[in-house]
Amino acid sequence: MIEQTGNAANRYTVPSVSISTARTGASNKANALGMRTMQERAYAKRGEQYLLIKSPPASGKSRALMFIALDKLNNQSLQQAIVVVPERSIGGSFADEPLSQHGFQWDWHVAPQWNLCNAPGVDEPRVAKSKVEAVGKFLESDDKVLVCTHATFRFAVEELGVQAFDNRLIAIDEFHHVSSNPDNKLGSQLGAFIARDKVHLIAMTGSYFRGDSEAVMGPEDEAKFETITYTYYEQLNGYRWLKSLDIGYFFYTGPYVNAINKVLDPALKTIVHIPNVNARESLKDKEREVNEIMHGLGEWKGVDPVTGFHLIQAHDGRTLRVADLVDDSDPAKRSKVLTALKDPAQKDNRDSVDVIIALGMAKEGFDWIWCEHALTIGYRSSLTEIVQIIGRATRDAEGKERSRFTNLIAEPAAEQSAVAEAVNDMLKAISASLLMEQVLAPRYEFTPKNAGPKEGFDYGEDGYKEGGHNIGVNQETGQYHVEINGLATPQSSEATRICKEDLNEVVTSFLQDKTVLERGLFDKENTLPEELTQLRMGKIVRERYPDLSEVDQEAIRQHAVAAMNLTQQAKLASAQADTNGNGTDQGSTALLDGVRRFVNVRDLDIDLIDRINPFDAAYAVLAKSMDEKSLRQVQASIAAKKVSIPEDEARELAKRALQFKNERGRLPDINSADLWEKRMAEGVSALARYRAQAKAAQRESGNG
Repeated sequence: MIEQTGNAANRYTVPSVSISTARTGASNKANALGMRTMQERAYAKRGEQYLLIKSPPASGKSRALMFIALDKLNNQSLQQAIVVVPERSIGGSFADEPLSQHGFQWDWHVAPQWNLCNAPGVDEPRVAKSKVEAVGKFLESDDKVLVCTHATFRFAVEELGVQAFDNRLIAIDEFHHVSSNPDNKLGSQLGAFIARDKVHLIAMTGSYFRGDSEAVMGPEDEAKFETITYTYYEQLNGYRWLKSLDIGYFFYTGPYVNAINKVLDPALKTIVHIPNVNARESLKDKEREVNEIMHGLGEWKGVDPVTGFHLIQAHDGRTLRVADLVDDSDPAKRSKVLTALKDPAQKDNRDSVDVIIALGMAKEGFDWIWCEHALTIGYRSSLTEIVQIIGRATRDAEGKERSRFTNLIAEPAAEQSAVAEAVNDMLKAISASLLMEQVLAPRYEFTPKNAGPKEGFDYGEDGYKEGGHNIGVNQETGQYHVEINGLATPQSSEATRICKEDLNEVVTSFLQDKTVLERGLFDKENTLPEELTQLRMGKIVRERYPDLSEVDQEAIRQHAVAAMNLTQQAKLASAQADTNGNGTDQGSTALLDGVRRFVNVRDLDIDLIDRINPFDAAYAVLAKSMDEKSLRQVQASIAAKKVSIPEDEARELAKRALQFKNERGRLPDINSADLWEKRMAEGVSALARYRAQAKAAQRESGNG
């Protein structure tokens, strides 16, 4: 839990997950070529034609691209490099960089006319014609680097054709904007480039999943990419200053402007994202909302003529400088505020601004290293957007030891008619919080029991013990080695890679499944854990990796469930220890201590892990933070939606029943006291009914 104590009248508690780090400083240490850890890792793969860099915000992806692109231009005979960014403001990340000053062989240079993000005019077909012409002129020139937006690039490919880009490097920043959906133009064009096979591609993203649960790339295209993964855990653990990150949600009733002061601490450098005007939480008057937020901070004292920032005298006498990025009524005024925020001379000045209030801006690629609190009102439909917003608060800066993300969520009111909508919003907020817990956790290396110690892992004072409760830690990568009895082992190299690197993508799909969340959180009495861990997760894995064997699919399912349940149970164990007064929550070993507490009291086996509801820890937090009456109302509305077993679920239950028969020598008993055995038997019975109905329908159509 995060407790805020600034103003005694403003004391509040927000349910949260907290990651504490070791502050090794490794993230910021540069090698002889001026490369940080992630950049060095990416540069080692510079010879690959297709590269996918998965790395969190602030880890140095833009500079990693510069290093690789310069090598491709100078050593790999590529003609030109085209850098594609989602919005014009991000183009600044690829400005000139004197890399040779830090030991690299070449400098990064973009001629002013080829940074199309600085060219006037918006990116839409009518206005963008001149930018498309500029892309054509660049391709005919001897210059080496062009920077443009996703939109400009799409129009240029439509106009010039994929063949015009042969023998060039195309680097796509914030790659999660791409989708394998045929309606996604950039995704279709990417597929055409891969099919033609005449370009080099670098895809970069801080969150390799989309908010709409569409796949970013099809499996056959993704298999062609060499992946460089640098985790949030590695990034944060290697910081010099920031030692903890808290992520939580806070429920409120009534208008949000009345509740925001309970969570908006003027002492923290904060970005406030107000809700979209169409959102349920919005008051439908964005100007009034900004004014009320500022009024809550103190007394308005005018506007700074140089920066355009509002000056607010806080209750403690300090003058707060507030940047309003919501008001778009006067383009000149807004431009002044944006220019002041981007002023390179102020980058290292902690006191240049105190609070930024934004609506659609200050998310992706927005770099304000001093931000300590990202406060978002209302749920965000896109998990990617939430990861990006959290990324605003995870920059390392001198003296900044703690940062937080708070999601202010409207609680379903008892008299409210649109309970379903409110519940939907809540589920998405909780889903995002759970996903971030998984993203921030170290990567797990799971093996069957007694597989032996793994190289590079420390098993504690007594070392690895045959038959013991072994947990190994790799300090360099932050990975945990955990043994699980009965764990299925992936057979193919692709399944092995997924189990090592991509479990978070599987968990993301699971957490974006509304039925999973509803049943797991609010209908625990009528939902068996195995329905979530075996049936729903099994279905997600099969749909995500249809070409893998059943053995590989089951191995991925087990590894994903184990990763999620281990993180959640570790959180519960740590919370319990804190309640009992013997926790070490403030240290960098909090999660590891929780994992040890959970593992040390039992022999871990996969059946045990499958029998744990992945949402137990989240429910414990929810029960403390939500009004009990509202919680009961939500539970009742979800329980009322209980439906009969669908056919695909019945088929999966029947498969599990067959496994049960192979292990026990008998079919599951529908009258068994074991609820999962009973559920499997119900599945067999339901499948028999579906088959009988199908046969009857066939006979009828035959007779007709």
